[in-house]
Amino acid sequence: MKRIMRIAVVLTVCGLLAFACSSAPKVTRVDADTTIDLSGRWNDADVRKVCDSLIKDCLESARVIRYVQRFSAERNGALPACLVGNFKNDSSEHIDTSIISKSMEVAIVNSGKLDFVAGGETREEIRAERQDQQFNASEETASALAYETGANLMLTGSVKSIVDKAGRTTVRSYFVSAELTNIENNTRLWMGENNEIKKVIEQPRFKP
Repeated sequence: MKRIMRIAVVLTVCGLLAFACSSAPKVTRVDADTTIDLSGRWNDADVRKVCDSLIKDCLESARVIRYVQRFSAERNGALPACLVGNFKNDSSEHIDTSIISKSMEVAIVNSGKLDFVAGGETREEIRAERQDQQFNASEETASALAYETGANLMLTGSVKSIVDKAGRTTVRSYFVSAELTNIENNTRLWMGENNEIKKVIEQPRFKP
């Protein structure tokens, strides 16, 4: 009887260990550029595709090129400074548009065609540090006030989506628009839209 009990205990322990192993998550490393669609919702691949397309279209726009050339000619080769403003989420799902804004910033800086100035929370943090230096840093090392580079252009935009559903099939279409505005006179130098992101999601007939 004791032998049977020992065998039962061993089998139980082995079963629990096997269950624990089988319930552990499986992790697979993939390249960062790999497109992975699990839910059919907005993801990192969509951000890359949209931002690359819009910034390329903006910087190659004839009106933007003429503005940059005229600006540089009048200011001894200096480039106009651009500020990335807010990208609004007007879609039907949660989208962190700060990722879009940051991707736009990176693309602008790396293009070398425009200068870039910080805005939003970063600008406020820098201003607070500069103000603090007036009281706590030596006169020789404190950053001077009122020497910020003013932005000449502002890039803003929005994300919208259309969801069409019938039965087990859902179609999600995304529309990302962006506008480059001359801050001095509010004129639009460029407007663009990317509507290349469209996904068809088929739900399984029987859910587990």
